[in-house]
Order: sequence, then C-alpha cells, then structure tokens
Amino acid sequence: MFSFFKKAPPPPAPAAEAPALLPEGWVTKPASKPAPEPAPVPAPVPVAAPVPAPVATSTPTPVFAPVPAPTPVVAAPPPAPVVAPAPPARQSWMERLRAGLRKTGGSIAGVFTGTKIDDQLYEELEEALLMADAGVKATQFLLDDLKRRVKDAKATDPQAVRALLVDALAELLTPLEKGLEVGRFTPTVMMVVGVNGAGKTTSIGKLTRHLADSSQKVLLAAADTFRAAAREQLGVWADRAQVEIISQEGGDPAAVSFDAVNAGRARGADVVIADTAGRLPTQLHLMEELKKIKRVITKAQEGAPHEVLLVVDGNTGQNALNQVKAFDEALGLTGLVVTKLDGTAKGGVLAAVARERPVPVYFVGVGEKLEDLETFSAREFARALLE
Repeated sequence: MFSFFKKAPPPPAPAAEAPALLPEGWVTKPASKPAPEPAPVPAPVPVAAPVPAPVATSTPTPVFAPVPAPTPVVAAPPPAPVVAPAPPARQSWMERLRAGLRKTGGSIAGVFTGTKIDDQLYEELEEALLMADAGVKATQFLLDDLKRRVKDAKATDPQAVRALLVDALAELLTPLEKGLEVGRFTPTVMMVVGVNGAGKTTSIGKLTRHLADSSQKVLLAAADTFRAAAREQLGVWADRAQVEIISQEGGDPAAVSFDAVNAGRARGADVVIADTAGRLPTQLHLMEELKKIKRVITKAQEGAPHEVLLVVDGNTGQNALNQVKAFDEALGLTGLVVTKLDGTAKGGVLAAVARERPVPVYFVGVGEKLEDLETFSAREFARALLE
C-alpha cells in the first residue's frame, strides 16, 4: 500500500497453462490426388497369332514429400541484468548513512590499503571489527566466512577482499531485514520501550508522521507518566502529524495504555502506539512494570500488543546487545529501531545482534529530522560501513 511499511502480499495468481506444441521438426503436407492411369495402347496384331499388348503403368506420386531436418538455432545469450538506479530520496539517505558510519568505515578500509593478502591483513581486520563493536562471535564468524570466500574466488587483491567482506556482512545482516506491517489487525497496537536517552519518543514521533502521511489514522498513548517532558514532546509530534493523543498527568502508565487501546478501537484508529517510560534492564522492579503494561494491553485487545519495539542508541556499542537480550527475555521483542548512527556510532553492533540475538531491525536513524529515519537494508548498511 505504501513504501515505508509493508502489508502481506496477495496470493499469486495461478499460472496459465502453456499451449501444447508439436514436436520440433515434425512437418506434414496435405496429400495430393494420385495421377490417373493412362489408357492402354493396343499393339499391332500380327497376322500369324494375335498377342495381347502389355499395359503400360506409371509410378505413383508419393503422398508425403520428405522434409529436411531443421537447422539447429543457437540461442543468443541473455542480456546482462540492468540494475535500476536508486531513487534520489534513497540515494540521499545512503549518503547520510555513509557519512554517519564514516569513522568506523575508515578504520576498516585502512586494513585493505596494502598489496598482500596474508595473516597480518586478517589480524588487522579482526582488530578493526572488534573496535567497531562487532563482538567476538560475529567477528570470528565474519573472518571464517571471508577466508572461505577468498579461497573460492581465488582473490589476490586486497580491494577484492574488501568487496567479499561487504558480501559476507550483508549476508550476516539479512535475517534482520524485515518490514513493519500494519493493517493486519485493527487497530495495530505497538508498544515502544527503551532506556532514557535512546531517542524513543523522537522515533515514535517520526514513525507517527510517516504513518499519518500514508493515510493511517494513528492514536498515541503517553504512557511515560514519570517524565513530564516526555508527554510534552509526544504532544508536539501529535500536533505536527495532526493525530490524537491520550495523556494523563501523573497517571498509571498501564491505565493510560488500556484507555488508549479502547479509545483506538472505538474511534476506528488504524494504529495505536504506546510510549512507555525509559527503563534500564538492571532495574528489575521497573521491568516488571513494563510486563504489567503489556498484560493490560492484552486485556484491552486480545492478541495485542502486536509489535513490541525496542529503541537502542547506536553509540552504546555492546551495551546495545545487552539491552536487546534483556528486553527480549522480559517482553518478547518483535523489532528494533537503531538511532543516532550519525558520526560517533560504530555500527558493528548490528553484526553482534545478528549473530547472537537476531531481532529484526525495522528502522535506522541518523539524525533528528523526519527524513533521518529509514527502513533497514542489509546490503545498504554493509556498503555504507565498508565501502
């Protein structure tokens, strides 16, 4: 329905049955009438004894003419696939993402400036990946995969090795590539969680704006009742997108979420998004409160929340992986939003997430503007980080 989000595709139409073809080389001609036999010519009768003249016969014309075998036709090789250029908006996004990851990408690219492929290159690459927050498990996996690719391709140029590393990283990140679906449930209820300062409320505002621009009726729940600025900030985004918001000053966050889901059902909303208070995974009593919010939402609508999104700061490195593990165990995450990939973030943490806790990454962000939040592409991210 729209490009920023995905809907379940309709079942493919059954393929039309191909017409039956005659076997190649089989050609028939219509039968011609046989030539009439000529009338018998009487021979001269000798005086002595009459002898009957023989009857002349003619050779019949064959009904089927022989057909020579067809000359085999060698099919021309198929044309090379034409890769359509990225649309201008996406190309602009790639430039911003590449600029955000330039610091890490430059460190990794420096490994391939030599002329030889040897143990020293792989040692320097291992160090660069660890410094990029890829983690030990993902780094070892990438190195082993890269060595196999180099051997299979018989690569001799370090720059060719870097291209193979792009392929290896893109393949590792591919399981994280998944689009956010809306419309399967009415309303689709999303619960957004994360630690303070990760950009949770801002990400909700951008997501709301994109949904509203795509003709989706959105209702927001200001369930972060502990931080007054959070309600005000969410209210500003609600005004910009011209959507409704349910808010209570000092109210119970679970009660606000419950009221918002019921209001969304009554008002015909397409999407309900609940902004919860920031939580550290180590604050067990606050994590229990998040579980309570989720239970209350389920009471308001069976099967909800349909999405539990964790917003993580791309600058937090391996701590981001710890957050993913803790929130996933407590709530059952369905997707991630990775923010602040705009200059100091290392980006390699997504490799660690893909290797150790592959929760889909719905969106990545590089700044505060609306266009700075985009859908995640494994190939684009690998190219932005390594090329």
